[in-house]
Amino acid sequence: MMKRINIKKYALYFLLLSTLSLTIYSCQKDDPEDEIDPNKIELSSFGPSPVLRGGELQFIGRNLDKVTEIVLPDNVSVTNFNSKAATKITLTVPEATVDGKVTLKTPQGDIVSKSLLTISEPIVITSITPAEARPGEKITISGTYLNLIGEVIFKDAKVVLKDAFISQTQTALEVYVPLDAQTGSIVISNAMEDPILVSSETDFVVTLPVLSGLAPQTVKAGAELTISGSDLDLVKELIFPGNHKVSEFTAQSATEIKVIVPEAAEDGEIKGVVASTVEVASTSPVTMVVPVISTIAPDPAKPGTDVTITGTDLDLVTSITFGGDLAGTIVSKKIDELVATLPLETIEGNVTLGTAAGKSVSSAAPLALIAPTITSISPEAIKANEDLTILGTDLDLVSSVSFEGGNAASPSLVSNEEITVTVPSGTLTGIISLATMNGTVISSENELEIIASNVPTITEYPENAKPGTLITLIGEKLDLATDVIFPENVYATQFGIKTATMLQVVVPNDVKKGFGVITFITFEGESTTSPIINFQGVDPVQDESLVFFDFNGTGKDSWWGVINDGNVGGVENDEDLSIDGTSYARINGDLTDWNAFFFRNGANNFPGATVGSNINDYVLKFDINVLEPITGGEFLIRFRGDSDNDFFYSWAPWNDTGAYMTEGWITVTIPLSEMGCPDYSIIDEDFGIAFNSGSSVVNISLDNMRFERL
Repeated sequence: MMKRINIKKYALYFLLLSTLSLTIYSCQKDDPEDEIDPNKIELSSFGPSPVLRGGELQFIGRNLDKVTEIVLPDNVSVTNFNSKAATKITLTVPEATVDGKVTLKTPQGDIVSKSLLTISEPIVITSITPAEARPGEKITISGTYLNLIGEVIFKDAKVVLKDAFISQTQTALEVYVPLDAQTGSIVISNAMEDPILVSSETDFVVTLPVLSGLAPQTVKAGAELTISGSDLDLVKELIFPGNHKVSEFTAQSATEIKVIVPEAAEDGEIKGVVASTVEVASTSPVTMVVPVISTIAPDPAKPGTDVTITGTDLDLVTSITFGGDLAGTIVSKKIDELVATLPLETIEGNVTLGTAAGKSVSSAAPLALIAPTITSISPEAIKANEDLTILGTDLDLVSSVSFEGGNAASPSLVSNEEITVTVPSGTLTGIISLATMNGTVISSENELEIIASNVPTITEYPENAKPGTLITLIGEKLDLATDVIFPENVYATQFGIKTATMLQVVVPNDVKKGFGVITFITFEGESTTSPIINFQGVDPVQDESLVFFDFNGTGKDSWWGVINDGNVGGVENDEDLSIDGTSYARINGDLTDWNAFFFRNGANNFPGATVGSNINDYVLKFDINVLEPITGGEFLIRFRGDSDNDFFYSWAPWNDTGAYMTEGWITVTIPLSEMGCPDYSIIDEDFGIAFNSGSSVVNISLDNMRFERL
């Protein structure tokens, strides 16, 4: 094995040898002005230094042919010179030479060098035996001048210090292979501040384990797996596919490891990890057992009830999915039986079982579902607003009852064999239909006859009604109404025209905003209701100084955001959409991820100082008109002072309903105590509103973003 020496000293040595540019003055000179004695013996320089034993050393000076002997340290006499002349002497450095000063013996007396001669030891690695070994085993490094070595360095700086050497001579040293050593070249060092480093030319091989066999190769999670191979006692950890690590084994030897398979292990190669963190993959992959479905009972099954699945390895199941990709609830599981509850929304489809290993298996055939049946309705002739009884089977699955004329109602009493529902106003004679949670619809064979009642009937009405405005209702017997009552039991007090076929009424200002019905009370005490109307409106601005976005050119507009890009937003003033004839912000586009609606920077026209830390005394309000249903994402309201004072509030009512649409302007009110900012006087960076975290069509108008004191 040849040496590879990586040291600055040796490079310097060869430079000295070629140029003799480094000189060491051996004696004191007289003053430069003194007259030079031509017969005086003088040493000007010698070199190279450092020098190898056996190498040539040169001395430069005057009258050196008169030198009789040169004494090298430590007291090594040289009288047999390679060459000798008046200006130069050359000699071969004896093996006994060490570091020290040089003395030239002359007839005029001894000349002692002022500088030291230093010796470079020719450290060489000739062999490493054995060439491959296990961690902890002994190896022998052979070479020259190994008595000078203070460190043996394995790959990745795994160092064995001199104190840990087993033995050390000039020609050999013995060390134990570190437990975390890796295959690679070995470097020896004299451990000096500017060390001599000698590297082996070939890599020393550290034995690694071999994972050659898996039994069984198809294994069940939680079962014992046997891994066979060689040097398996070196394995400190096993990594199963899916990065599931196991460091505790049921048994371990050089030829075998027994281990419990993790519950979530996946298909693929197993890796053995040794102390050096090197990973060794198994020669063959492991395959995880998949559950088997034999039967599902009952079939057909009733949504909301339990089914029993038989088969094999069902204890591996961690999830169950029914038709419509709906997750069921596992009630119990054993190796050969699993009981799960179907969601009420389940539709017919295959049953799929999932495991922690990410595997799945589906039933061979779809699971059929039970649907309600109608055996009778009573009475068969009924007035609106009276209770109808429906008899049949599995009626507890029914979520709503639809009537002729487009009306629907939820049952008030529900059991397996009977439901009770109030017939809505405006219902016409015709069949009735029952709808279940999973969307199944069944219809009656016979028509339900609606008996004419002496109550008003509404045939035409506004879908949206703004508080304080006059609305017109068209229908029959409208003159019979003595009381007209809006949501929250608010009685109407202002009317316009009132005839049998038309009723004009002013929507009270304190009506509950949102969807609701108008109730009509007759002279005879009967009551009926209108179809659903969206009672919308906005709260008036109480304090203009607390408005920070109004889009009216007052300096309370937007500096940046999509309403400035002209693609999905802009400032509009459409008289059909405006609240009060002034401008508003309009966003209309298919948005994904982050889209800033409108923002300003700094504290420009921001009334934060007025609100300050009085967060319990104020609310945030903004007026919004959602023109198309919003189905995803969120509106983020942001107030930012700096990176440590950055506050976000998420407004996303569609998360509760699946879709959200106002069909008119409304005012949204948010207590400041829910928004996270403790003091609005610190807000002097960004403030505004954006779309984030999802995707949806967003077609809205926004106006009058403001604070309001309670």
